[in-house]
Amino acid sequence: MGKFADELTKKLSDSDRFDYAFSEVKDLQVAATNERFQEHKSQIRLLDHRASEAGLSEVTSHADMARLLFPHTAYKSYPEAWLMEDRWDRMGKWLDTVSTYRVPVEKVKDATDIDDWVDKLAAEGFYVSCSSGTTGKSAMLVASQKDMEWVERETVASFAWGSGLEPEQDRRLFGLAAVAHVPRNQASARGHRAGYQDPSKDRFDYPVPPITVGGLTEMVVMRKKIADGTASPGEIQRFEKKSAERADAVEGAVEKTAKALVDARHDRLQVSGLWSGLYNVAKAVRELGYSAKDFDPENSIYVGGGLKGAVLPDDYQQFVYETFNIKPERNFQNYSMQELHSGMPKCREGGRYHIPPWVVPLILDKEGEELLPIDETEEYEGRAAFFDLSIDGRWGGVISGDRVFIDFRPCSCGNRGPSIRDNVARYADLQGGDDKIGCAGTVDAYVRGVA
Repeated sequence: MGKFADELTKKLSDSDRFDYAFSEVKDLQVAATNERFQEHKSQIRLLDHRASEAGLSEVTSHADMARLLFPHTAYKSYPEAWLMEDRWDRMGKWLDTVSTYRVPVEKVKDATDIDDWVDKLAAEGFYVSCSSGTTGKSAMLVASQKDMEWVERETVASFAWGSGLEPEQDRRLFGLAAVAHVPRNQASARGHRAGYQDPSKDRFDYPVPPITVGGLTEMVVMRKKIADGTASPGEIQRFEKKSAERADAVEGAVEKTAKALVDARHDRLQVSGLWSGLYNVAKAVRELGYSAKDFDPENSIYVGGGLKGAVLPDDYQQFVYETFNIKPERNFQNYSMQELHSGMPKCREGGRYHIPPWVVPLILDKEGEELLPIDETEEYEGRAAFFDLSIDGRWGGVISGDRVFIDFRPCSCGNRGPSIRDNVARYADLQGGDDKIGCAGTVDAYVRGVA
């Protein structure tokens, strides 16, 4: 990665890695970002374009970093027609504009569908994950083998810090949500399984069909076709049949999972999922006549994401904890996104998400155009942007769609590093419509033009 980036990322194994003042690391963060910039500006064409547009030849400040950020929409800038028409040669050339390493377009252009394209790329060392795309196009995020190895290590380190539980392979892992079957999630699962899963027992996976990259994009493409009136009757019928089969599997999964949890109630469990799924399974467990008194007192929980639009009772969290006998100190929550390869675990004392020193926080105005001044004396509201210095396979700087409150003062937990309040929201949800980022249009036009 380079000596400055290495100096920051090597803190991954330090138990006090969040106990630093922003002023102590900001110069090192600038040097590490410039190091990455000098290495990648000739490799990542979109980065070279952003630098030329900004008139930058080196990074000398956090303001320079902000001018080199990619909007999260940059990874959605491929024309949907290429997916709809299976143009994997075009998709490969597009991916090459945002990749550190040259994408082997000719080796993967004859893929039969998107899942085959992703598999062929993985065989060549290019790991493509994507966002859910439930409200629009999926973001395609390329990563390297180094990235996958980092994610495996980082997920264990984050969980250990946030939960206080060392990786001692003493738990039975229970997945209570359907997880996208993408490389980043798979790497995270491998790391967690290696660190925490009791090897004498089987991990329980939520009994629904895997959500593949193809499944995610097919949903987006079909919704587009149906809206445009270009979907054939046969395509619609197949899509509706598959959707109905998945709905049936999801409906039956709650009861199957509840029964499996009851059967395993004497094991030391770690349950994971989204709040909606956790609540529904907990409710089913209660209906079977079981609650906290029946489960091991050392159980733990890993919650990802917020409510995702689900409407739950006010006491949904307490209901889940009391069902599975989860003590507050064994509740792990994490703030991250597919565009990052590092998490921000929530501390147990202050209830805030803590930013590791190799992830540079850049708080922007609502439009994502101006870097807000930071003097480390107050909390700031704005658009979250980050530079993840751990990322190898693409540029680590991204402007998110999230509204956050970030504080550069010490947290009540005692750690001095910057932290984010537990009320993260999407600007698109707050605005009731599309989220517009100032630089997104020029980035989109450039990527389309090159690809």
